Amino acid sequence: MTTASSALYDIPGPRTRRRHRAIGVIATVVILALIGWIIYLLFDTGQFTATKWSPFIYKGIQELLLRGLGNTLKAFAYASVLSLLLGGILGVGRLSEHRAFRWISTLFVEFFRAMPVLVMIFFIFVALKVQPLPALVAGLTLYNGSVLAEVFRTGIGAVARGQGEAAYALGMRKTQVMTHVLAPQAIRAMMPAIISQLVVALKDTSLGFLITYEEFLHAGKLIASNLDYDLPFIPVVMVIAPIYIGMCMLLSWLATWVAKRERRSPRTRAADVAPAAPPLLIEQRD
Repeated sequence: MTTASSALYDIPGPRTRRRHRAIGVIATVVILALIGWIIYLLFDTGQFTATKWSPFIYKGIQELLLRGLGNTLKAFAYASVLSLLLGGILGVGRLSEHRAFRWISTLFVEFFRAMPVLVMIFFIFVALKVQPLPALVAGLTLYNGSVLAEVFRTGIGAVARGQGEAAYALGMRKTQVMTHVLAPQAIRAMMPAIISQLVVALKDTSLGFLITYEEFLHAGKLIASNLDYDLPFIPVVMVIAPIYIGMCMLLSWLATWVAKRERRSPRTRAADVAPAAPPLLIEQRD
């Protein structure tokens, strides 16, 4: 059996493969032992007793959690759409041929990308006296939009230069080149980074509980603070954390599905080219 060579590294031999398998087995055992130890501590402290989980069967608590989850998804929907729009505008501004637009966009991106999200949210909420939901969405939009602007700029810049030059040679305007040639190719390469930043925005919606926005984490805090048994936060965290993780995994799965669908699209699929015909022999006449 022959193995293909790689330009980045040599194909591992039998001894290296055995070492890799041994390291994998050891790492698996350590991880399973750590998980088992955590589960033992949870059982040892009585976190799985019926008393600590019985509050979740009450309709009022279930409605509180569902309302908080809905508010989290609402804030994420607003922030993600506005962040993508702001990132696209700033990304185009940083690529502009006009120096003023380019400098303004650069200053905006560098300032809000360096500013902590929580500081922006608090400033908008306290200093500008904005309501909790708009303050949370504005802070998330300014930060994530600035980060996405850099993602868009580097993604478009990574497209082969000949693509734009060929489009200009066909007589296309700059807007047409950007929207029909460069952006579609760049988005496929930028999709993992875009989804990663949207996952960050989804997790950062939990900062809303600090400004009394009734999102998912705020609902969990209300439940935990009104229960009278020891270590009340553990069962609440065990309910909230898997839902957050599930939403992030669902977002990543959606990005993977979109990327696969885009690769199967007729617009991006390579067209079949007929084989070259043999050259015609032209008889020379005297």
